[in-house]
Amino acid sequence: MKANVIDLSGNQAGQIDLPAVFDEEYRPDLIKRAVLSAQANRLQSYGPHFYAGMNTSARSWGPGHGVSRVPRIINARRAAGIPMAKGGRRSHAPQPNADQTEKINIKERRKAIRSAIAATAVSDLVSARGHVFSGELPVVVKSDLESLNKTSDVKKFLVAAGLWGDVERAKNGRTIRAGKGKLRGRKYKNRKSLLIVVGKDQGLGKAARNLPGVDFINVDGLNAEMLAPGTHAGRLTLWTEASLQRLAERNSQEQIR
Repeated sequence: MKANVIDLSGNQAGQIDLPAVFDEEYRPDLIKRAVLSAQANRLQSYGPHFYAGMNTSARSWGPGHGVSRVPRIINARRAAGIPMAKGGRRSHAPQPNADQTEKINIKERRKAIRSAIAATAVSDLVSARGHVFSGELPVVVKSDLESLNKTSDVKKFLVAAGLWGDVERAKNGRTIRAGKGKLRGRKYKNRKSLLIVVGKDQGLGKAARNLPGVDFINVDGLNAEMLAPGTHAGRLTLWTEASLQRLAERNSQEQIR
């Protein structure tokens, strides 16, 4: 299986043999498991202080007073230290020591990554995610791209390659989150755009990091969540020749982690 290679001007500059991983079968079930597992293992533990709501002088009056036996503040009648009292503790609060991790078999995770890689070359899956692109998939560019160190140069290339429309789609798709998440450091919901995969970072990572929705990663660090955000495979991905050569070197299924 071959793919066309373009240069920095967007013109065809030859062909390249795709690694065998692009022939992997599409397994959306495994991809979803791998992504959810990665998200669960990244969660930060949270919960109240162990004595939250319990720092009070409240003691029960005991029986014989014609009132309920709930703890009451000393020298007063107001209840405290129980879930139904004002300022009382929370019932069934989140536990910081709770295990929220999700395990996945190594072979399943590796197969999910291979399947997500193959999905980047399927036009129907990429279009179903809403990506805007023109030309054939997968998009392969000469390794000269890795040495670009200016955002303006990266933009110029994406315009020439017919991929800039997807960056604008991500920029215009930014919305304000509904709910209290606005107060917790995540006011905006951002769209995912292009994924750039390289064999070695020679300055491109710094040049591309400020483009809306664009992600940059070394081929050795590929994971299911990066290739299939939100568990949906078929992300618009830009491969360099060096990244595909490195992928071919790791052609053994056991080596793709």
